[in-house]
Amino acid sequence: MADEFMKGFGILMGSGLLWFTIASWFNTPGFEDTQLIAPNPDDVGLYAEVLIAVKDIAFWFAILGALTFWIVIPAAREGRRAYEERQRNAD
Repeated sequence: MADEFMKGFGILMGSGLLWFTIASWFNTPGFEDTQLIAPNPDDVGLYAEVLIAVKDIAFWFAILGALTFWIVIPAAREGRRAYEERQRNAD
């Protein structure tokens, strides 16, 4: 179970760092203004649009990746183990 935790933690930290970096570039208009959660800028170039899309993808990958390794995979293994145990007891 420790390997699933570390995989989820690695995904969360790596994607979170990417999100923080891109959000600090595009969503922090000034030090005294709203930081990291300001609206995306309008009228940016192609590369900025790609980075804004990568920022959104990194956010959701961090959340869903961590939840997958911390909740979904262990729950599926426990469910399969319980199902196999139930089948053995039924025979």
